[in-house]
Amino acid sequence: MRLPFVHSAPFVLVLVALLGGLLATPATAVENTRPNIVFMLADDMGWNEVGFNGGDPELTPHIDALRRQGLSLTQFYTHAVCAPTRAAFLTGRYAFRTWSDWRSEDFGKPSYLEKLGLTLATNEEGDETRRIHALDTNERTIAEALRDAGYVTGLIGKWHCGEWLPEHLPMGQGFMHQYGHYAWGIDYNNYTIPHNAPARFAVYDWHRDQEPLNEQGYATDLFANETVRLIAQYKKNAGKRKKADPFFFYVPFNAVHGPLEEIPRYTDQYEKRYAALKCLDDAVGRIVGAVDQYGYGENTLVIFSNDNGGLRDEMNAPYRGTKNTNYEGGVRVPCILRWPGKIEPGSSNDSLMHIVDLYSTFITLGGGSHKQKRAVDSIDMTDTIFNGAPGPRDEVIYEVSGSVRFPAIRMGDYKLVGEELYNVAVDPGETEDIAAKHPQIVAKLARRVAEAGEERPPMPDMSRLMTPALPWVYGQEENANAPEWVKAAVEKIRATQPKEWAPGTTPWPQAPVDGKITYTGDGR
Repeated sequence: MRLPFVHSAPFVLVLVALLGGLLATPATAVENTRPNIVFMLADDMGWNEVGFNGGDPELTPHIDALRRQGLSLTQFYTHAVCAPTRAAFLTGRYAFRTWSDWRSEDFGKPSYLEKLGLTLATNEEGDETRRIHALDTNERTIAEALRDAGYVTGLIGKWHCGEWLPEHLPMGQGFMHQYGHYAWGIDYNNYTIPHNAPARFAVYDWHRDQEPLNEQGYATDLFANETVRLIAQYKKNAGKRKKADPFFFYVPFNAVHGPLEEIPRYTDQYEKRYAALKCLDDAVGRIVGAVDQYGYGENTLVIFSNDNGGLRDEMNAPYRGTKNTNYEGGVRVPCILRWPGKIEPGSSNDSLMHIVDLYSTFITLGGGSHKQKRAVDSIDMTDTIFNGAPGPRDEVIYEVSGSVRFPAIRMGDYKLVGEELYNVAVDPGETEDIAAKHPQIVAKLARRVAEAGEERPPMPDMSRLMTPALPWVYGQEENANAPEWVKAAVEKIRATQPKEWAPGTTPWPQAPVDGKITYTGDGR
């Protein structure tokens, strides 16, 4: 713009200051603004199963609408399976640092224990049982950080960071409200988990504020109901609060994770998995609708993402690999963010990000403290997401030695999975292993991921055992006082389960072999 020549120095200074304010968006525009935060996390959904990534748009109209209203992070990564991703989000630390790359149920599965040089434990009652493993209660979680910053915190959905001791459950980890299930996957209608490895029979796993809950309905719908209820309750109590404490609601769905038994609708049009996906989309629409209906749309950051890739390659195309592998199809997931007035609708960001980064970003937005005893891997992405600044992350560590999967790392455009090297910038489908062509790059990435592996802490104490080996309900204290209705419901379901299994077979998938795993059925 051409400006007229003006002799008045004060006028020039004022004009320059005004133009500077118009042309330069301050990098701290959203810091400490304390928005409400609703983070919805799907489970086992494939990259291309949402309409905006090439899926059937009739299945995900609400998720696709959220995409049109918000920002898509096109290089957003997680870990390869459920629990590691959840722990990484909660702590801002890669899963290996908390031993969360090993799930709680893995410590009851012989094929997984074997990889750690362990065997099945026997409790004082003489029953083979699992060793107790969970996210350490001494880890600082995002719920604790935001609670301490004045947020109302709620966990509505699948926890999967410990299912037995009270200090490992959501309300022992910073959540003021809990609703849903603790362990890896429930029947959506009767709320039992099919097995408590090594025990092969059902356990009840449905709770509100860490008490067994008796209700009816489809889990996906109930998670939406509860989230809507909490938003409505928050609105109703607004005048009773001394100050405007925002809310942080973490909504990790179990959909579309197995077991997929009875789906309440859409099965006349779609196979079970896609009927379940459309039910998930309904739930997302109801939650986003409640945020807007109750007047919180302009001051709420809504995020939708997924915990890992789908069960089969075709669900993750054009990317290779599945859940429980560190190829792109296992760890690259959709992630969309909506905040009207702060995020441009229909925009995209190609910066490299990992789910750990939400930890520091949320703390910055919420005006919380970044000071803590344990170092984080999280990088504050506030400036990148909201101001378009270059992404500060150049590296993602997916896995290190000591895991059940191959060590894997991305550095810049290059990604090392075990001994295979790919340039994911030019070959995002990981079709050509270029390790032989670039031994120096292989050596550099291998050295870096080995260095990270040296930072893995010693294995946690594995001497604590689950007793009884087959509880009525998850939660040690809840099981000790299990109501009769829980026992009756569980006995009814156990009566229908197989009493014998062929030698070498189990109700659960075996550990990956050579860094790969093949899922059958719904992946339970």
